[in-house]
Amino acid sequence: MNQLSAMRMFAKVAESLSFTVAAKELRVSTAMVTRSVATLETHLNLRLLNRTTRNVSLTEAGHEYWQGCRELIRHLETLDANVCSSARETGGSLKVAAHESFAAADLSDLVAGFREIESRVDFELTVFASTQDLAVGTYDVCFVAERRLRDSSLVCRPLTPVRDVIVASPAYLMRKGAPAQPPDLTHHDVLASSQTCMRSWEFSDAYGAQRILLRPILSSSNQLTLIRAAKAGLGIARLPASLISTELEEGALVPLLEGFELENGLRTLWMLYSGHRYMTPRVRRFIDFSVAHYRHDVPHLQSLSLKPAMCSSRMDSINVGTA
Repeated sequence: MNQLSAMRMFAKVAESLSFTVAAKELRVSTAMVTRSVATLETHLNLRLLNRTTRNVSLTEAGHEYWQGCRELIRHLETLDANVCSSARETGGSLKVAAHESFAAADLSDLVAGFREIESRVDFELTVFASTQDLAVGTYDVCFVAERRLRDSSLVCRPLTPVRDVIVASPAYLMRKGAPAQPPDLTHHDVLASSQTCMRSWEFSDAYGAQRILLRPILSSSNQLTLIRAAKAGLGIARLPASLISTELEEGALVPLLEGFELENGLRTLWMLYSGHRYMTPRVRRFIDFSVAHYRHDVPHLQSLSLKPAMCSSRMDSINVGTA
């Protein structure tokens, strides 16, 4: 039994003292109203209405129950109205989760752009190093860069390619010189991610692939640490181009081995969110804004003074999709 539905039907009958009138107001059949009230009486083990062929009247218990139903329905209608009104408001809070590399690179510009048009929206930001550290349901929107995503119950929208580049500082290159070919890296100081999958770098050119085993002088799971170490001249690092766009443009870091394609160097920035139908308007507006931002407002990787041949063909293979 749907008790709330039965209570609403009973309240309409009690108000009009007519099953027929109540059914018309509720836009259901008279038989449905009759069955619902009878089921409610059975559930309560009380007679709520006296019925004759000519009229309907409330019992004493029915009158008391009707007053309670009216109060409950009034509270529910107020609650519904308040929630709907709140959801339509432009203000409120957005819970955003982002991988540390994205949080350090593009997220601030994305939030700033959104707040220019939605100034009453606040953000609660969670930064994570691994998706294993994040629980689904603790955020409205999540940004993560992966080559491929695991099976997910979430909507996964691709936003833009994220490409790795091999770089070093001018100070390091003055001291050690630049590697001309991937095997030369074995004679250089390397800064690497502490992830096991990054213990080797694989390159390819017209003559085939080359896997270079690494013996890093410094390894870290934190990419910001690797950026600072590379800028300080400690060695050669593999970093996302979007994360070091400023350093590349200003010459603080210089791209290396541009004639060789870095295998597994292209990932996708994904936006993850729940696909349930009751998404609040402010979450929907942020999702739409983020998609539009990466379609129109973000410069292509070629503008970072990298050779176009390295990225144009691979970038074309990933399209920014729509849900």
